[in-house]
Amino acid sequence: MFNHILVPIDGSETSMLAVSKASGLALAFGSRITLIHVVDNYPFIGVGADYALGQNEYLAAATSSANAALARGVAALAAEGLHSDQRVIDGHVVHEGIVDTAEAIGADLIVMGSHGRSGIEKLLLGSVTQRVLQDAKVPVLVVKG
Repeated sequence: MFNHILVPIDGSETSMLAVSKASGLALAFGSRITLIHVVDNYPFIGVGADYALGQNEYLAAATSSANAALARGVAALAAEGLHSDQRVIDGHVVHEGIVDTAEAIGADLIVMGSHGRSGIEKLLLGSVTQRVLQDAKVPVLVVKG
C-alpha cells in the first residue's frame, strides 16, 4: 500500500513516535523509509557586523543537531531491522522543505509528529504539521505527542 514513507524529524520525542509508527508501517507493507531534518539556513532577520560569524556558528550547530536527530532515528529503525535513507534538507520554510522532498523522492506517505501547540504558542510558532497537511499531495499521518 505504501512504498516510500517520508519521516521528518526534529529530535523531539514526538518525532521519535513518528519514527516508531513509520517503522510499524514499513514492516507491514515492506516500505522504504527516508528520514529528513530541515535546516533553516537563514534564521536571522537583522544584518550587522557579526552576521556572517553568527550565521556560520548557527549553521554548524544546526547541522550537528540535524545529524544527531537523524542518527537517533536511524538507530531506532535499525533496532527493528529496517534500513533508512536520511537527508539534511536546506530550506528557509520547514513545511515547504518537507512537501518538496516528499515530491522529489516519490514518497507516497508522510508520517510526522505534532507537538499539539495551541493558543498563543501556536499563533507565535505556527504549525509545521498544519501547513504540511494543507500543502502535501500525499497522505499525511500525524502522530500526536
